[in-house]
Amino acid sequence: MIELIPAIDIIEGQCVRLTKGDYDQKTVYGSPLEMAQEFERIGFRRLHIVDLDGAKSKHIVNGEVLDQISTKTNLVVDFGGGIKTDEDIQMAFEKGASMVTVGSIAVTHPELFLSWVEKYGAERLILGADVRNGKISINGWKEDSTEDLLPFLRRYVDAGVRNVLCTEISKDGTLQGPAIELYQRVMKEYPMLHLIASGGVSSIEDIKALDAAGIPAVVFGKAIYEGKIDLKELWDWQNA
Repeated sequence: MIELIPAIDIIEGQCVRLTKGDYDQKTVYGSPLEMAQEFERIGFRRLHIVDLDGAKSKHIVNGEVLDQISTKTNLVVDFGGGIKTDEDIQMAFEKGASMVTVGSIAVTHPELFLSWVEKYGAERLILGADVRNGKISINGWKEDSTEDLLPFLRRYVDAGVRNVLCTEISKDGTLQGPAIELYQRVMKEYPMLHLIASGGVSSIEDIKALDAAGIPAVVFGKAIYEGKIDLKELWDWQNA
């Protein structure tokens, strides 16, 4: 059964969603802590947090929100956005992240990322693979790299990385359905991965389709906040 991971994106301490990563297309939904507590009340155990201010500023900005959520819930939190230095990743863990999601550094400074894999263990790191036009995108989706997805993943699969969060940027925040074919290509090439699909989820049917396609996990956010997914219904389906 597919792992369900609701998402909270944070700007200026508030829960928001962007469309296609565009900071000018922002909708504010309120308190991250209240959303996290609601997820936990329903029964969810995992939470994906993105510090969008951090991604833009290239250092953690909303660490106190992470600290609040990790202190006041029992959710297993993975945290990303702005993790660029040893100090950033240490801060994320100190403020309660069980795992961290790292994308840009894995492109620009692979040796540093691999040093974190060695220091903290591959099970505590999630490789962020954000894709636009087949290329890995970095720094809050503001820049495209020259890295193609599958060869990029190979380097880290060979180093023992197994957790990968793959976002199709053109789908993110659009509620137009996930990029199932992209995720299937990744799983065909690297069946050992715990691949987390991200972007475009608009309904429980989309999640069921990902599950049927053999995708191990899914992150979803905007569909929750826009009322497209009933979380209790989703939880009941997974636990039927």
